[in-house]
Amino acid sequence: MDKTASMPTDTALPPPRPSRLTRLRESDLWYSFRAHPSAIFAVALLALVAVTAFLAPLLAPQNPYDLASLVLWNSEIPPIWDAAGQWPYVLGTDTQGRDILSAVLYGSRISLIIGFSSVMLALVVGLSLGLIAGYFGGWIDNVIMRVGDVLLSMPFILIAILITAIASASLPTGLKDVLAAPILIFAIAVPSWVQYARTVRASAMVEAKKEYVQAARLIRVKSWRIMLHHILPNCLTPIMVAATLNFGLAILSEATLSFLGVGMPPDQPSLGTLIRIGNQYLFSGLWWIVVFPSIQLCLIVLSVNMIGDWLRDALNPKLR
Repeated sequence: MDKTASMPTDTALPPPRPSRLTRLRESDLWYSFRAHPSAIFAVALLALVAVTAFLAPLLAPQNPYDLASLVLWNSEIPPIWDAAGQWPYVLGTDTQGRDILSAVLYGSRISLIIGFSSVMLALVVGLSLGLIAGYFGGWIDNVIMRVGDVLLSMPFILIAILITAIASASLPTGLKDVLAAPILIFAIAVPSWVQYARTVRASAMVEAKKEYVQAARLIRVKSWRIMLHHILPNCLTPIMVAATLNFGLAILSEATLSFLGVGMPPDQPSLGTLIRIGNQYLFSGLWWIVVFPSIQLCLIVLSVNMIGDWLRDALNPKLR
């Protein structure tokens, strides 16, 4: 007897699982993005700024960090549309002969890296401490939240200036400029993690009392697995919005610290450093030195804030 003849032939195979890209195109978030012109404009603007910044070695006519390539007799050249403008200095040069367009592109890269890195560092610390405080509670929760209250009782910029001043005073002279970016990232992240920790703690305290978490505890699932695989996914929506908005604030904080002279050094200028340098010549006729870095900073922060506003509305179930 043929065994294959007795096998059922009408067994239906399960439908293939859609890919992540397919699920994204069919999601409410993608539909909301396509129906939001300001979000599309903001993403396109931020992508343009980021791509040109990270391709600065290929696009910029000059490396502003290479002091040996600067020519002093090419200093104070106005933008190209001015009668005294010269090619290839499209946006003019500063008092050291540094091309403003090149400095803006390279400075944007530094500002974006510092802003993104500080947000990621604050996000990791805040998520970890918030989950621990909300899940375990008790004295652990009290200690973490009281430390956060102390940080919130002090001005943000004062904490950042204090950290950068201590680091500059304790480091050797040769390491100050080398570690300027990591110090800025740490100084911005330290007072920023509290917001994430408070948001995650509130959501974790609610989720920790639900039945699925209690069931996981009964079958002796490890606490870190419960926090990462069960509680954390239900806390990410407000965190995504907060992180997006804080990205713009982190870039502004870096610019503020550099403008005050405690950020990036003049030979590695960020947008804040360029604005600080150009501000000294604002009323002497060299307006382009400060105007173009300021416009670039405004465009970055504006696009990030517009994306954050759209994301907040798109992820709010009451507005769907």
